[in-house]
This record gives sequence, C-alpha cells and structure tokens, in this order.
Amino acid sequence: MSTQDPTTWITICDTCKREGWDAASGETDGERLAALVEAAARDMPVRTRRVSCLMGCQQGCNVAVQAAGKLNYTLGRFEVSEEAAQGIVDWAVLHGESASGQVPYRTWPAAVKGHFVTRHPPLPDAE
Repeated sequence: MSTQDPTTWITICDTCKREGWDAASGETDGERLAALVEAAARDMPVRTRRVSCLMGCQQGCNVAVQAAGKLNYTLGRFEVSEEAAQGIVDWAVLHGESASGQVPYRTWPAAVKGHFVTRHPPLPDAE
C-alpha cells in the first residue's frame, strides 16, 4: 500500500505477448510480468493494477507509471524476468518520491534504461 501522496501506480498490461509467445503456456507474457511486478511491489510505497491492453503491442511487455499531478510514463519492450520487474518497481518508487515525476537519469535502475516509450504531462486542473 502506498504511503506517498499522490499514490504512484504501476499499470501492467496483462494481454501483452512478446514475439515467440507460446499459447500452450496458459498465460500471456503480460500476465507473467504482472505477477513478478506485483510480487516486487509488495510492501513498497507504490500500487499495482492490471489492465487488458495498453495498445503498445509492438513494444510488449508494457507498463505505465502514473500519479496525479505528475509526469506519467509508458515503458515497454520488457522481457519477463525478476530483474525487469524489480527495475520497474524501483523506478516507480523514485517517481513517487519526485515532486514532478521526473527522475534523474543517473538514478535509474539499469533494468529500465532503454525501455521508455512515452512521457505524458500531468492533466491540467479542472478549473
């Protein structure tokens, strides 16, 4: 459960299938990565959720890191591994600690370098 305000969310596409995906496995690559990210995020100050399709099929496996009032990011091209999952969570924690959501490159975990696909500005206030 997050103790940061606003809460940083890791949204994991659970329908992602990487090239060579084996349908006989019974799980998509996205489901497998989601389980690893969820395990790595346990007891960390971030929240996770799964969605079906982030529309980055050519970039799978995909995740989004988001928080209200901050820059939001989509990351992709992840292989299913504990290292990738831990890197995603570690970067999301840094995102949560940043007032703007921008994380200095020198602090990025190696596992996320080269995986950023998009950056979105925060939504404007309703007023």
